Formats: sequence, structure tokens, C-alpha cells
Amino acid sequence: MRAGSRTSSLTSIAYRYRHKNKKRGGVMNNQHAKADDRPFSTQDILWAVGIWSVILTLSPVVVFYVLMVN
Repeated sequence: MRAGSRTSSLTSIAYRYRHKNKKRGGVMNNQHAKADDRPFSTQDILWAVGIWSVILTLSPVVVFYVLMVN
């Protein structure tokens, strides 16, 4: 048996039986899921704004460099 046919038969078996462990059509219940209830702090918001400002400020520089090098 060749290696290619062996892997294709294994993947076809995996795809054939993948529905055995899944309950389909049910309602998702996440009432008891533990979530972090703290809201975003000022530090989180400033960090996100800072990262986006760096990305948006440097993107034209990177595009200009790529266009000039090529």
C-alpha cells in the first residue's frame, strides 16, 4: 500500500465518522460559563488605541518602502 492512498483512506474514515461525537441542532447553553466580568479598564483602551495608531501611522511608510524598493 502506498503512503498516499493510506493517508487518503484515513482522512476519508475521519470525515465519515466525525458526526459521532457532535450533537446537532441543539440549543447552546452558556448560562453557567465563567466569564471575566470586569469591563475594559482605561489602560486596556489606551493600549488598544496606541497599537492601532502605530499600525495606521506606519502602514503608509511600509507601502511606500515596498513600492520604492521594487
